[in-house]
Amino acid sequence: MSGTRSKLLAFLQVLLLACSLTRSQFPPSKDTCCNLDSRFGEFCPTTCGVFNFLSKHRGTTDYQLSVLEKSLQAIENATTLTRRQMETIEQSNVVIKKQLPDTFIKRIRDIQTDIFRFERVSEDKNVELREIESILSSNREVISRLKRTTQELHARCGKTCRDTIEIFEVTGRDCQEIADKGARKSGLYYIKPDRTKQQFLVYCEIDSAGRGWTVLQRRLDGSVNFYKNWVQYKEGFGYLSPADRTEFWLGNEKMHLLTMQQHRPYLLKITLKDWSGEESYAFYNGFKVASEEEGYRLIYSFFDRGSAGNAFEGFAFKEDDTSGWWMNKCHAANLNGNYYQGGHYTADQTPSGFDNGIIWATWRDRWYSLKETTMKIIPIRRYSELQHLEQEQTQDMPRGDN
Repeated sequence: MSGTRSKLLAFLQVLLLACSLTRSQFPPSKDTCCNLDSRFGEFCPTTCGVFNFLSKHRGTTDYQLSVLEKSLQAIENATTLTRRQMETIEQSNVVIKKQLPDTFIKRIRDIQTDIFRFERVSEDKNVELREIESILSSNREVISRLKRTTQELHARCGKTCRDTIEIFEVTGRDCQEIADKGARKSGLYYIKPDRTKQQFLVYCEIDSAGRGWTVLQRRLDGSVNFYKNWVQYKEGFGYLSPADRTEFWLGNEKMHLLTMQQHRPYLLKITLKDWSGEESYAFYNGFKVASEEEGYRLIYSFFDRGSAGNAFEGFAFKEDDTSGWWMNKCHAANLNGNYYQGGHYTADQTPSGFDNGIIWATWRDRWYSLKETTMKIIPIRRYSELQHLEQEQTQDMPRGDN
């Protein structure tokens, strides 16, 4: 700023010298005078006049120049600060320009990831919706069938109902008593043993001699699964049919009520058939089944006879991994075992590696599952009477000529 003041003073000196030369050559007038100002007189100022003028106003001029210098300095400082801020901004812009692409790319990738995730979720939901639609369609078909069935049942119920299965009207304590009342046709009958609150349905096998066998169990083709729990063995399961061509277990409780009637001991006949069609039998005298409190324990007086041999070893009725039967630690018989087509089976086919087929080990080995079995009972006294009567009738039959 001091340099500016020096330049101004030098300019004024040159100006005074020019005015002095002009005054010597041209008389002062309005046309020739440098500046007519009342403060300098009527003529162009002399050097001394100018000096006096400057001396007079120097303080004010210095002050004004000082103020101007400070203003210029402030402007210069502001300009410097502004330039630095501009540089900082430019540097920040460079950094931002470098960072922005990475930030945007990451954001775009995040958005793409979200979009892919949404598409997968949407596809899963679409699959679920299609499954639900399939289920709804299936349910509509089921409902439609149920409606048709309901309409058919309503139509049937509008008519007088008739049983399609023939159940004979004759009843008794067991099938032998029914036969003693004159029944001579095998089929379904209701019986009501002593101390029984309600009668129940059984299949009665009645022969021409009048013997009435009450059938307790039948295995034929493996159509019924004998892997049942305690309650099912207690109540019985399977199907009774007039032609006796279905599998069933009459039920431990019914067997107990039947065999525990006073003064009515029973003979048990077991019929076995293998896969070659050969049959064998086992008879047990005094067959009984104890109460549930006693575990439906098997009781019999003795093995009577039979080519199948005596395979009863267990006494308490138990459930194992495949069925229920009277057994102890091991068993030589289990007519409620798993049904194996063809007879022979191996340990690899069983759940525990032990024999679990339809077994009667005194006739066929443990790894041979029988094709058909039947358990049926008849009162011993009446059986003996009918056997004796049949023998007498046979002896009395006329013989042909020799």
